[in-house]
Amino acid sequence: MDFELWWLLGIPVFFALGWIAARVDIHQLVSESRSLPRNYFKGLNFLLNEQHDKAIDAFIEVVKLDPESADMHFALGNLFRRRGETERAIRVHQNLLARPDLPLEQQGHAAYELGMDYLKAGLLDRAEETFNSLVDTQYAAQARRALLEIYQREKEWPRAIEAAVGLQESGAGARQKEIAQFYCELAHDALVHMKPDEAMPLLEKALQTDRKSVRATILTGDVLLARGDVEGALTTWRRVEQQSVPHVALVAQRLMDGYTKLGRPQEGVNLLRSYLEEASSIDLIEVVFKAVIELDGVEAAKQLVSAELRRTPTLLGLDKLLEARMMDAPAAIWSELSMVKNLVHGYTQKLARYQCSHCGFKARQFYWHCPGCNKWETYPPRRTEELNVMN
Repeated sequence: MDFELWWLLGIPVFFALGWIAARVDIHQLVSESRSLPRNYFKGLNFLLNEQHDKAIDAFIEVVKLDPESADMHFALGNLFRRRGETERAIRVHQNLLARPDLPLEQQGHAAYELGMDYLKAGLLDRAEETFNSLVDTQYAAQARRALLEIYQREKEWPRAIEAAVGLQESGAGARQKEIAQFYCELAHDALVHMKPDEAMPLLEKALQTDRKSVRATILTGDVLLARGDVEGALTTWRRVEQQSVPHVALVAQRLMDGYTKLGRPQEGVNLLRSYLEEASSIDLIEVVFKAVIELDGVEAAKQLVSAELRRTPTLLGLDKLLEARMMDAPAAIWSELSMVKNLVHGYTQKLARYQCSHCGFKARQFYWHCPGCNKWETYPPRRTEELNVMN
């Protein structure tokens, strides 16, 4: 009973002690906030309102009043870089690094920010040197990501592979697709320089890294074709269907040319028609359309396009149908058809583009590496109008 009574008596005491501690914390907080310069709060307010010029002016005043404030220097340098004033950002971060009293942790931070300044300014050699000095620090992951970006910009694919593998092994996320693409870049360069024997082992590594790499499969077929193995090339290109049915449009012309070269064009047409049933595509229709005209005549080509247009109604398909109609149209209506065809074709030129799913960058040709955001494999193998119809 006495024990319970003491606890009851102690409750007000504990409450009073908590109240006193809270008051002390509040007083300390108020005291610290009063010690901060008014321009600091002005700068924060300007930042929240995205008034970067005014924020910079306010923070410059704070730095003048308190030149030892490293955090303020970091904020100021980052603002300069965001505005594109890389020279000023570089000076701010260089001045920080030159301070002998800067703690070790902040030295790494300053070096990383300086590297980002160099990268933004396009001074890739200096950026690379700076980031290499950080690979054994707490900024290792960020430094490797930046180095990977540098090597991609400079098209130094072996070093890009090394950086990507290092990132992956450090637990910074899977990089199989990118690594496979880097091997593909090396293989493509070898093919361009007529060195198919150098390209093949690179493509084998690409497929070992990412067995779903459509590009590596396509390039493997190209290598076999360069060696004169047409049958092997056809077998390889047909594997694209197993990896990604929509991507068969990218190998459609290769397949048709290969079967024609072997004297089996009808087999090629039949194969591509089967692909059309699985995944209709204007690029695929284009290849089949031309082949059907040569093998079976204009009427068969019109039936093909008409059937595809009913299945997937697009202006791109209508443009192709009008083209077929004009081939055997009577002279009395040919001029009218031609006028309609030209009008539709004008619109289709805006729709017949590929679009990056990450940044929205549009291009007339298909890219494995987006020129806009530098991401890999972000282009669906379909034109924008087809994607809109599917959605």
